[in-house]
Amino acid sequence: MAKKGVKILLLEDDLLLGEMLCDELKEKGYLVTHCENAQSALEIGYEQAFDLWIFDVKVPLGNGFEVLKDLRGLGKNTPTIFLTSLSMIEDLKRGFLAGCDDYLRKPFDVDELLLRVDCLLKRSFAHQNSEILELSEKHCFDILQKTLFDKNTKKEIPLTNKERELLALLLQNRGNFVSQDEIFERIWSYDENPTNMALRVYIKNLRKVLGGESIATQRHRGYCYAK
Repeated sequence: MAKKGVKILLLEDDLLLGEMLCDELKEKGYLVTHCENAQSALEIGYEQAFDLWIFDVKVPLGNGFEVLKDLRGLGKNTPTIFLTSLSMIEDLKRGFLAGCDDYLRKPFDVDELLLRVDCLLKRSFAHQNSEILELSEKHCFDILQKTLFDKNTKKEIPLTNKERELLALLLQNRGNFVSQDEIFERIWSYDENPTNMALRVYIKNLRKVLGGESIATQRHRGYCYAK
């Protein structure tokens, strides 16, 4: 699976383990943000878009179960793996009831974690890519092909590559704001020089096609597909 631009939020209070996991994940090409307490994970998980969360359970300022439960309550559906030394079946049930997708008991082999990460991301992207999203009475969007269609005529509505990528990113985070930095990181290549003006032009063009209220802007938070 292509890992370019795939973002992972890691909640792990053990600094040595956290640094080791960050190094292993980054070596595989993932972009990793490391939090050491529940409050930071909750704030960053809400404010930023990630493709996967990996949460330790027993952490300062709360626990991983409550962090995930709160984020699910805020409408975040990011796939999640719990890491924990808890071994009782009640703890396993609590994790899945909180909304996790996988559960790995400590101590674990890093290679096993990497396999689970890759497998879960493949399932997640396959699910996303199988959907034709209805955006309005007039428009639908094919996530797999990143193509916008007129629902009535079934004809493709032309967009530039950047506009297609941008719309796909906003729809994958529908209802949540995606920051400008996040957009630059996910849409622009390493050898490109993104600018605020270019991004505003792409947003303006998408609004012309989809309607002026389709994409909301909020200072310091970014852009959100709002319909």
